[in-house]
Amino acid sequence: MGCGLSKAHSNPEVLVSHGNARTLFHGRLLIVQRHQAGWPQAHIAKAMGISRKCVKTWIDRYAADGEAGLVDRSSRPHSMPTRTSPDVEARVVELRRVERRGQDWIGAELGLAPRTVARILRRHRVPYLHHCDPITGEVIRASKVTAVRYERERPGELVHMDVKKLGRIPDGGGWAALGREATGAHRHKKELIGFDFVHSVVDDHTRYAYSEVLEDEKGATCAAFFLRAAAAFEAAGITIESLITDNHLSYRRSHDMKSATALLGVKHIFIRPMCPWQNGKVERFNRTIQVEWAYRHVFTSNDERTAALAPYLERYNTQRRHSALGGRPPISRLSPT
Repeated sequence: MGCGLSKAHSNPEVLVSHGNARTLFHGRLLIVQRHQAGWPQAHIAKAMGISRKCVKTWIDRYAADGEAGLVDRSSRPHSMPTRTSPDVEARVVELRRVERRGQDWIGAELGLAPRTVARILRRHRVPYLHHCDPITGEVIRASKVTAVRYERERPGELVHMDVKKLGRIPDGGGWAALGREATGAHRHKKELIGFDFVHSVVDDHTRYAYSEVLEDEKGATCAAFFLRAAAAFEAAGITIESLITDNHLSYRRSHDMKSATALLGVKHIFIRPMCPWQNGKVERFNRTIQVEWAYRHVFTSNDERTAALAPYLERYNTQRRHSALGGRPPISRLSPT
């Protein structure tokens, strides 16, 4: 058309137009060509079915920047006064890395809205917690979760009970403190380390928890622990009405457990075989204490780790924010005693 315009930007495969754009690069180029051919701007607008302002915009952009001015520009604003500062975003990412907690917890710690924290984490491509290993924080394949959640209406209506087995820490420290050196004495099983058995009871409604580190998971041990847990719950204002456990022999076939539940008038419920999520609240608590108590700090002896359990439970029940409770601790659902 004799207008001296090249076709350098006319390839539609390299242009991505806005979804609501009335003209593409070809149309903008045609506006300029017709204007250079002497068409009045009003005639160009009428012929192409666009406004006069749109015609003038593309003519002015071509006059200022040439053909580069006809290419789509980002619609992102030049300034974003309300965007979270880089320092705060860095604190969010670092707190997530160190604590491995969700947006509700991080938001309360830093005084930010949970949605703001979530957007920051997504912007920095931080993986979701359920995609990560709870101990190491490394990304792993997400596990299957149930979509059906339930919660009993009052404290003590149902409590969950389970045992978590942990390797004991030799005097002087284990792997966390000494690395490969810690395994030298046990390489050929010359010195057995053994295990601790962490027994726990969690209330379904309040998430109030009680735990002890014991020597085994025999029926008599489980029964005695449950009686102590029931007394601790009673002192907190929770009267246990029913108990749910898995089908371990120490629960299902123990005469001591039957006697303990009968003594307290507690109904004992067992989960369906191969359905651990039915005891999910204590299973989740087991993972929580692993991450926040057993493996969070470097202990130099087994006694040191055991002694740290009671203070942790106190914080868990009275201070630690629980996402299922709206960011409040378990004690918030208990009446003052």
